[in-house]
Amino acid sequence: MKRFFFLIPVLALFWSSILFCQSPTLSDDAEISIITIGPGKNLYDKFGHTAIRVKDADFDVAYNYGVYDFNTPNFYLKFARGKLLYLLDVRRFDSFIESYKRQNRWVKEQVLNLSPSEKSEFFQFLQNNAKVENRAYLYDFFFDNCATRPRDVLKKVLGDKLTFDDSYIEKSSTFRQLIQQNVNANSWGSLGMDVAIGAVTDRQATAWEHQFLPNYVYKAAENATINLNGSPIPLVKESRELFENSPTEEKNSFFTSPLFVFGLLALIIIWVTYRDSKKSSRSRFMDALIFALTGLIGIFLLLLWFGTDHSTTAFNYNLLWAFAPSVLFTFAIGKKQPKKWLYRYMVLLILMLLLIALHSITGVQRFAIGFIPLFIALGIRYVYVASFLKRMA
Repeated sequence: MKRFFFLIPVLALFWSSILFCQSPTLSDDAEISIITIGPGKNLYDKFGHTAIRVKDADFDVAYNYGVYDFNTPNFYLKFARGKLLYLLDVRRFDSFIESYKRQNRWVKEQVLNLSPSEKSEFFQFLQNNAKVENRAYLYDFFFDNCATRPRDVLKKVLGDKLTFDDSYIEKSSTFRQLIQQNVNANSWGSLGMDVAIGAVTDRQATAWEHQFLPNYVYKAAENATINLNGSPIPLVKESRELFENSPTEEKNSFFTSPLFVFGLLALIIIWVTYRDSKKSSRSRFMDALIFALTGLIGIFLLLLWFGTDHSTTAFNYNLLWAFAPSVLFTFAIGKKQPKKWLYRYMVLLILMLLLIALHSITGVQRFAIGFIPLFIALGIRYVYVASFLKRMA
């Protein structure tokens, strides 16, 4: 697979150079289309894909803004920091669509209702964008991705002549809700995203912003119009289904889901707390482990917020339970005779858990459904430890 991705930029460069050397000119019969691909099995392709097709008598080409190069120096570090450049890939359309057929992902086409001059301008924009010095861009999951790029090209070419009818949005959703339309809320992929992304994703997305998802680009194009001599005409001249996939039922076992796993973990914490209360003791190892793990997760979330360029990881209130300073007090809470001030620290942790409930109820930020039993268990444990330390003081 890595070899394949390594070859993509090389093949794209080769194909682009052929197009540029030939300097093709579109005929009046040429077609420019928006291509929408359905979701795949992996988390990174659960949201579908969007590309642009330019078809004429002499060539049939796909322009794909969703490619990156594994051979990029410091690839994983740049990816983690939000500094990885994505590329515009240009390749033969038959090769492009074949890869999605093999993945059993449906492919739909919307042929745009453009005049010959608009087609030519659109095509020349793509040609210029595909040049080596222009083809890279800084990817942003919500605001600059493989779906928003084709839409933005269309807007740049048509300008005020293009009008989107926002009525295709039946119900306004937050960015997080839009993500969960494509990913099961009680899945490990959803949990990972819910932990990493902050409250900025819990605001209502505008109709324009809904189009970070390919499916909404498709719906928006269906309802859009172009001003032709003062009269609106549909943006889409014809819709085609290029490949109909064979739907397969996704198998999700509750017994391997986050809700079940963290439910078991919560029961262990509650059982240990109950046992401690009966013995009037405290399991110091458990308290130290909780402090260490939640603190380390908190440090990771702080790095995502302040140490990266990701726009979605800011203002992350998961830091209320994954409280970074706790890692500094791991040994202190593990001692047989903790310092008196740790009682006040435990009260602070309890208050922050209450803030999580408040933020969730008011919609400031939604938290992973799999963490609900964990939050309850942590609350019970913190209350017990606080009361235990108060008695010792």
